[in-house]
This record gives sequence, structure tokens and C-alpha cells, in this order.
Amino acid sequence: MMIKFRNHIGTIGISTSYLRQLISDTAESCFGVAGMNAYGAKQGVSSMLRKSDMTKGVIIRQDGDELIVDLHITVTYGLNVGAIVDSIIHKVKYVLTEQAGVEVKSVNVFVDEMTG
Repeated sequence: MMIKFRNHIGTIGISTSYLRQLISDTAESCFGVAGMNAYGAKQGVSSMLRKSDMTKGVIIRQDGDELIVDLHITVTYGLNVGAIVDSIIHKVKYVLTEQAGVEVKSVNVFVDEMTG
């Protein structure tokens, strides 16, 4: 599947699998993130079938020429969850804008679990 954006030159298509991988890698590199969580039936079945599905927990929607990103994560117990979430939001927005050239409307982070 492709996400398409228009600019002054024309239309640009970016693979959703590339964007999911980029977002997943960015979120997992943030301090305090213990992992990504599968969300919904489709991702749950997909993660059971593929043992190393690194893009689980990343949902991408398009609103015009902007992206809305939902992330489902596990955080490390004892750390400031608010600081972790703020860090993820800022880093994901920055990476998508700088590396993929897309505008981000919002990044929603859902903390599903804490691990010790």
C-alpha cells in the first residue's frame, strides 16, 4: 500500500511498510521504550505468524497531505511515562519530516504495558 502526497512538482508515493519500519525503529530507539505492542486483530494475527514483526503497534492514517500516527508501546517500569511519550512524539515527527519529507498532523502514543 502507498501513501500519496502532492507537492509543487507532482505526486509522491511512499510505501506504508517503509513508513511503519521508520516509525517503529524511531520509537524503539527512545529511552524507556521496552517494545512495541500488536494492536487489533490484523496486527495480532500478523505478529503471531511472523516471529520478528518489528512494525507491530504502528498504525498510520492519512488526513489530506498529513499523517496521523498511532503507536502502542510497552515502557520500562519506574521511569517518567510523560517524558517518554513526549520524547517519542517529538522524535517521530522530526524523523518523518526530515527523512521521509511528510507532514505529521499528530502522533498518538498508547502505553499498553509496563515491564520491569
